[in-house]
Amino acid sequence: MKKQKVIVFLPAYNEEQSIGEVIRNIPRHFHPYVEVKVLVIDDGSTDRTVEVARNAGADYVYRMEKNSGLGAAVRQGLRECLRLGADIGVMIDADNEYPAEQIPDLLVPIFKGEADYTMGSRFLGEIRGMKWHRRLGNYCFTLLQSLLLRMWIYDGQSGMRAFSRQAMEHADIIHDYNYAQVLTLNLVRKGFRMKEVPIRYKVRTTGQSFIKFGAYMTAVLPAIWQEMKRPIQRVEVDRHAHVLPNVDEKETFLRAT
Repeated sequence: MKKQKVIVFLPAYNEEQSIGEVIRNIPRHFHPYVEVKVLVIDDGSTDRTVEVARNAGADYVYRMEKNSGLGAAVRQGLRECLRLGADIGVMIDADNEYPAEQIPDLLVPIFKGEADYTMGSRFLGEIRGMKWHRRLGNYCFTLLQSLLLRMWIYDGQSGMRAFSRQAMEHADIIHDYNYAQVLTLNLVRKGFRMKEVPIRYKVRTTGQSFIKFGAYMTAVLPAIWQEMKRPIQRVEVDRHAHVLPNVDEKETFLRAT
């Protein structure tokens, strides 16, 4: 059986204090048919992000010429995963808020042939330290996504996601500021199966967020409207492209046997 090449990519902007720990916590050997590589998308950092990432074991680094925004960084990350031959791409924030050690959990539905696109759900899992206004904003935008897609979503703003190769090939992110809502709307409308996986989450203790609350509120709603107005062509999805043996049903984890 052909090995599945999984590329974990980290959009990063001035994350020298946290990115090293995130990279070191990424599981590399959890299934005999899975090869894991790490890619950093440096969004114009002015600190030691790239140096720290390389020292921590990043296999690839793509440096953007200037700070372009989280949506642009994620778009470039998907492109680079495809260019580097990834069968599956995994995105995780570089701020150490999301549990890199749970990346295998995120991959299980894809390796079982149940999903093409997965999101780590903080609200199905465990949240520590999230401020009330961020929680409220998350609820509101997630409810809007649920209504537009006519399916229930628990955490539409997650910074931890996995994509089949087909999902990466067809994913459109229509603006540079952010990606969270428009990407899910785009992929689900095209016929890709989405599944949420419970994760543990803790609020960052270092660095600064890509996202500013005021700008988020004024930028995201027009982008959602623009995405929903676009004509979408459904994709004939290969539902078994990444199925692997020995995926544990009971513990929702991959067994390296």
